[in-house]
Amino acid sequence: MTELDRFKSLMDILNFRTQRDFAVALNIKDGSMSDIVRGRGNSISAFIKDRLAYRLNVNIEWLETGVGEPLMKSGPVISEAKEGVPYFDISLSDSDTFILMEEQAEYFVNYKPFNDCTAYLPVYGDSMYPKYASGEIIAIREVTNFDVLQWGEAYVVMTDEKANYLRSIKMIYQHADPDKLILRSSNPNFRGDTIINKSNITSLYIIKGKITRNLI
Repeated sequence: MTELDRFKSLMDILNFRTQRDFAVALNIKDGSMSDIVRGRGNSISAFIKDRLAYRLNVNIEWLETGVGEPLMKSGPVISEAKEGVPYFDISLSDSDTFILMEEQAEYFVNYKPFNDCTAYLPVYGDSMYPKYASGEIIAIREVTNFDVLQWGEAYVVMTDEKANYLRSIKMIYQHADPDKLILRSSNPNFRGDTIINKSNITSLYIIKGKITRNLI
């Protein structure tokens, strides 16, 4: 079995119903996924392998060589000794302010791929389904330079009163005006973009990945 064969088998191993669901989980375009599956290119890129490891807990050694198990056995571990990243059992709409203070954390999650993050938060609602489903837990890292963003990635966005105190998880896209951003849901049932000024952002966190509650 080749590396490509093992990559294709991941769709069944990870219980993705369609190739598109697999692409959404890796946050790549359908066409890019098709190119990989069809073997267009010399190998699966390091970029894709990083996403497989960080987002889906895939064992890259197995993918490359066939040695070991397809999925990493060591998952997130709850720590009561403040080891890892704090988990806050709050909704983004719980309050007008959004301050993550360690003493208010429910517990800490020690999981190496996400230990450079700021916090873990639960997902509520379906606006980002199937990328992030209600009940899943996202790992977020604070962003301070709003001029250096990753277009098409998901962020937790917090704004001031001029933007109606928006608090939401959205995909961010480039606007023609460099002082503005386009916010978009990944769920096609939530249509329409939201345009905000960068100056109205009070806090911004990139979502580095997710875990499910049955892993901790």
